[in-house]
Amino acid sequence: LQYNRVWIPDNEEVWQSAEITKNYKAGDSFLHVQLEDGTELSYPVDPAALPPLRNPDILVGENDLTALSYLHEPAVLHN
Repeated sequence: LQYNRVWIPDNEEVWQSAEITKNYKAGDSFLHVQLEDGTELSYPVDPAALPPLRNPDILVGENDLTALSYLHEPAVLHN
């Protein structure tokens, strides 16, 4: 999972894009991520509900949402 990008909930922006900076192992209670502004944080996660993955940049701005690799609330809002 390292270097994958995910969406994490945010109180002000609803969702923030983050890149995973350290491999996640089953049972870990934190996901180590870096936000787009460079802030690094340990995001608490429930192993049964990991944050949604972000679509590749090439898919941003698609007119047809069915073309997105991942279709969920943050992907639709970002698109």
